This record gives sequence, structure tokens and C-alpha cells, in this order.
Amino acid sequence: MHQDISPKDKQLLFWGSFLALFAAAVGFVFRVMVLGDWQVEFNLTGAEVGRIFGASLWPIAVTMILFSLIVDKVGYKPSIYCAFTLQILGGVLTFMADSPNTLYWASICAGLGHGVVEAVINPVCASIYYKEKSKMLNILHASWPAGFVVGGILMLSPVLRDLGWNLKALWIVIPVLCYGVMFIKPKFPVDERVLNKVPYSEMLKEVGFLGTFLAAFLLFHELYGRFGNETEHLIWISLGAGALIGAGFGIFTKSIGKPLYFLLCLLMIPLATTELGTDAWIKELMTPSMGEFAGWAIVASASIMMVLRFQAGFLTSRFSPPTILVISSLFSFCGLMALSVSSGVAVWGAFVLYAVGQTFYWPTVLGFIAERFPKGGALTLNSATAIGLLAVGIIGTPILGVFNDSHTVSNVKSVSEEIHTAAKSDASFFGASYESIDRAKATEIAAEQGLSDELQGAMNEASRQSLRTTAISFPLVMLIAFGLIALYYRKMGGYQPIELQRESSNS
Repeated sequence: MHQDISPKDKQLLFWGSFLALFAAAVGFVFRVMVLGDWQVEFNLTGAEVGRIFGASLWPIAVTMILFSLIVDKVGYKPSIYCAFTLQILGGVLTFMADSPNTLYWASICAGLGHGVVEAVINPVCASIYYKEKSKMLNILHASWPAGFVVGGILMLSPVLRDLGWNLKALWIVIPVLCYGVMFIKPKFPVDERVLNKVPYSEMLKEVGFLGTFLAAFLLFHELYGRFGNETEHLIWISLGAGALIGAGFGIFTKSIGKPLYFLLCLLMIPLATTELGTDAWIKELMTPSMGEFAGWAIVASASIMMVLRFQAGFLTSRFSPPTILVISSLFSFCGLMALSVSSGVAVWGAFVLYAVGQTFYWPTVLGFIAERFPKGGALTLNSATAIGLLAVGIIGTPILGVFNDSHTVSNVKSVSEEIHTAAKSDASFFGASYESIDRAKATEIAAEQGLSDELQGAMNEASRQSLRTTAISFPLVMLIAFGLIALYYRKMGGYQPIELQRESSNS
């Protein structure tokens, strides 16, 4: 069963979707770049700045999951214009902001709009290009690094960087207005699941207890951590809530969920951490060779990703999604390991390896899910993305911090036992205590003892050691997991996408 959509409408839908995610990326870069300006102008603490920035992130996962449950009934066009309204409101409120509270609500609107955009564009792309899901989802998601490139150039270029942050906020509005116009005329597709008359209950069964448990655990942890009382037992409370919600969903749907889908959702945790959580480390490592221009390293990484995603057809025509993910994991592993031991010009070679490795992760997992779990429709596609976005903040980034703290403690101790004893402090991760270092205090004591260079060298080495630990902990785990999945499909006779219309004709 095929969609009756003209080639012109397909193009308008695809490039409108491209611009919608592009706008979200420009907004993300804008907020990253102006956080310091907001802190100075409104006299904010680091925690207050973090609250405003975080308000643009957690709503993404909320609306992605919620809209995935209703988007088929509401319709893609009303949903995308809901995102349009929220993104316009986010940009205009930021432009008009004269208080931290206004900035907070502008960020909320931006996050909600971004979530709805992803909830719409992924299933739309999979539906209109049902024969080329992995390829076209990769090209569609070239819009994210494209937004980083354009947003980064606008924010960092000498001609434009001195503009006020409120004027820069209006850049977000321009691509939003463009996609709003592009979506007026074209006919939107019906989701592949709906088109082939797969019942709504079958969509829910694809996720079942396992997928719901993981999503509910992370979502509860994020929301309770932001709006509830601080508690050291949050991890256990969240796991309990996730288990209860998952069990209820499993009983309702009479399904444990698809084990492979659950495994892919689990792998989104190291994947999202490798792709998103290591960028801060990359900037630090590029600083010695680029100085004040180290911010351009992120633009360079995004440029590589953008160009390669546009060429995704070369890979998808030759390799299955599991094999592409194996290749990506290998590049990421080699890139991070090389970055941990490189210096000077050699850093650039390692940097390119890392950038190539992270290029195909996210959209290829989406293509894999769209091809193997088409009965799950928008829900399986978007829940996996939401899990990745939540996990990188709740699990991934804190783990990177633990790695860095652990190596810093050891290295500072090797420089001076006295500095270590005076500057050591307690930290915790998921309720477990571990030792950290008060870096400001250690720096002050080292200056008094004439050990500033030695201490700085020890801390730089800790960053490198953290990259090695990250490479072993995340890309290597993915390399093994995706390798086993690829071997499984080879043993089963080869990887083949599932086509619902073919199933319907056989029934």
C-alpha cells in the first residue's frame, strides 16, 4: 500500500522538515553562546543560568513522547504548526526578554517546539521515503549540524558577534517562518502504520514493558529532579516509578516489548554520550592549538557531519544499518583514543576521526528502528530519541564528570600529597560517594607552592585520560554490541527491512 503524494509535495515536506530541525539547532547554538551574556546582564548564578538552559532541553523529551502517542490522531499538519507557534514564541520572547523569568519561559517554548518538530519530521520522512528510510533520515538529520554551522558562524563571525543577544534571537525566527510557509500547501502523508491498518494497540506492544520502563525511569528522574525535593535516593525512586509505570503499561498492552528495540534504546545511552557529551572535552583539547578560536572546533565538527550525512546514500546502499553503526563505533573509538594521546597538528587528524565516527550514529539508529519496527510508527522512532536526549544529561555527562574527577584526584596526588589532602572534597553519583578535587582551592595552593605548571599539566592529563576511559567505556561497548547484532543478521541470512504492505499482502 503506497502514499499518493506528488514528488513536489515530497520535496516541500522534506525540506520543510529539514528547516524545522535546522531552526532548533540554530536556537540551541544561540543559547549556548549567550549564556555568559545573560549571566552578566541579569547578575545570575551558575545554577540560575543552568536552569534557564535546561528549560530548553527537558521539554524536548516530554513533547516527543506525548506527541508520538497522539500525532496520528491530531495529524501531522496541525502538530507541525503547533511546533511553529512555540518556536516563534520562543524567539520573540527571547528578543523581548527583560528578566530571567522571561528567558526561562522562552526556553520552555523552544524546548517544547523542538520536541514536537522531532515527533513529526521523523515519521513523516520514514513514511514518504519508505524504501530509503536510513538514507533519507541521515540526510534529514544533516539539518542539525547545518544549524550548528550557520548558527556558529553567525555568533562567532567578527561582523556579527558584537550585535546584542536580543537581536541575535531573531535569527531563530527566520527559518521557522520559512518552513511555516513551505508546509501550507503540501499534502502530508499518513503514517505507514495507519496506512496499512496496523491497530494502535500493536504500536504500543512494540514498546511494551521494557521500552516504557526505560523511558519512564529517565523521564521521572528528569522531572522529579527539577521540580521535586532534592534526595540522594532519586535514582532508586525513579527506578521504582519506571518499573511501576512500565509494569502497568505491559499489563495494559499484554506485551513485554521487543527485546531488540529495548537493546537499541539502551545503546542510545552510550551513543548519545559519545555524540553529545564529549564535545566539551573536544573544545578543551583544541584550545592549545587554536587558542581563543577553539569554539570554531565545534563548527568544524558540525561541518564534517553535515557534509557526510548528505552523502549517506553511499553507505546505506552498500551496508546495513547495524554494519554502519559498527563502522561509526570503530571511528569513534579510534578518534577518542587518538585525541587522548595527540598534541599539536596531530590533534586535527584525531579530531576528524572523532567527527566522522559520530556522524551516522543518531539517524542510522532511527533508520534501523523505522525499518525493523514499522508497526511502532512514531512512538518507537521518537521514544528512542527521547531516551537518548534524557540519558546524556542524567547518566552520560555525569559519568564523564566522574571519570575526570577520578583521574584528577590521582594526578593531583602525584604532584603533591599536601595539595591533594587540602583540596579533596566529597562528591556523589547516583547516591554513591566518591572523592573529587576542589580545583579552585588546588590552584590557589599550587600557586603558593610554585607548582602551578605541574598542577595544570596534571589536570590536562586527567582530561586526556578521561577521553581514553570514555573510548573504552562507550564506543567500544557499542562496537561489540552492534557487531553482535550485525553477526546475528548475517547468521539469519542477511538484514532486510520489514515492509508492512508486504506483510499485509501475505496475510
